[in-house]
Amino acid sequence: MSLPDGFPQIDFLRFHREELPALLAAGRYRLVAQAAARLGSLALRLPDGAAWTYRPRQNGVDLVPGDAAADTVIEMDLDTWQGLVHELEAPAGLFYARRLRCLRGSAIDLMLWESALRALYNGRPPHDPVNQTLRDRSGHALDPHATFTPTSNREEMAHFLAVAGYLFVRNVFAADEVAAFLGEVRELQREARPGDKLSWWGKDASGAEILCRVTRGVAKPRLGSLPTDARLHALKDLADASLVYRKGEGQGVTVIFKHPNMSEGLGDLPWHRDCGMGGHGVVCPVLLASIYLTAATPETGELAMLPGSHRASMNAHDQSSELSALAAHFSARPGDVSVHFSDTVHAAPPPSDAHRDSYRISAVVGFARAGARHHRGEGSYNDVLHQRDDGQIERLETVAKRA
Repeated sequence: MSLPDGFPQIDFLRFHREELPALLAAGRYRLVAQAAARLGSLALRLPDGAAWTYRPRQNGVDLVPGDAAADTVIEMDLDTWQGLVHELEAPAGLFYARRLRCLRGSAIDLMLWESALRALYNGRPPHDPVNQTLRDRSGHALDPHATFTPTSNREEMAHFLAVAGYLFVRNVFAADEVAAFLGEVRELQREARPGDKLSWWGKDASGAEILCRVTRGVAKPRLGSLPTDARLHALKDLADASLVYRKGEGQGVTVIFKHPNMSEGLGDLPWHRDCGMGGHGVVCPVLLASIYLTAATPETGELAMLPGSHRASMNAHDQSSELSALAAHFSARPGDVSVHFSDTVHAAPPPSDAHRDSYRISAVVGFARAGARHHRGEGSYNDVLHQRDDGQIERLETVAKRA
């Protein structure tokens, strides 16, 4: 694979013998020590047998040639490893694409190492939600639960988005517009078929097939108008006026359906970043706008954001801390809109009430840099999730076990 323009080829052995030690000595060891705390040793190995072990210690990480003493050994080809260094690839996407082999230990350890690898390779500091201090434009502590309206001060909104990584805006769309969107959503539900590669499916506790997502909303006239809607562009411009509509997965404009008691599939998303399937180095910044078509609450399925996480690396698979208590939670009404950077760590937990008539439905529109594209020339980075003929999107832990 030829790397995209601006991403140089990397020599695996020289990088570990010369370049990484120099970066660590220059101060990067502090970032790695924080990110790799409590992790076992990890070796990355190429098909020709060349390997290097990363062994955490109290004040950094030791770089050890070979993999004989590593707790976990992951094999990948040179292109894949270079993609990790350049933030073109991400462990989750590589697992789904079956481009990794676990030769020893637990494959999921690579996910646990993701934050440390980004610190090691890119100098990206690990996120510290407990000790960080976020400030508003006046220098006061930022209220992570603050909400805005379309008429709020745009400088304050832009500052909040830049600092927190997300923005929640009330009353963007009127009730009649939301009703029209929902009418088209019902059409999409009727038209979706398992295995069509344009919808995500799962199963509930009874084993019934459940539609979780449709990625062809742009095919409907009203939903298809969202990418050019002036109100969404006004919110997008708070981040960067040069960002343009990017269809993302499927055909564009994704509709998400929340359901309780999902036992299989990705109806409920754990803590993650939206560029976690790959492509950060070529597509970000990406801004995602979620238009709420029904109420979003803990009972119906909310969206929770981790303030300030877009500027750092975050090991969302580390279960040692309770991220929900550190997150911002919002109760959305139909017509509200939230925007967030794809790097912002967030979660879509399951509805807490299994006895309601309806649950959250939202439409998602994405914006990215002009010319942003898949570094391998493929479609969406999320296309790799479609590995089954029945349309079910398997959970990462299930996929990693096969590695």
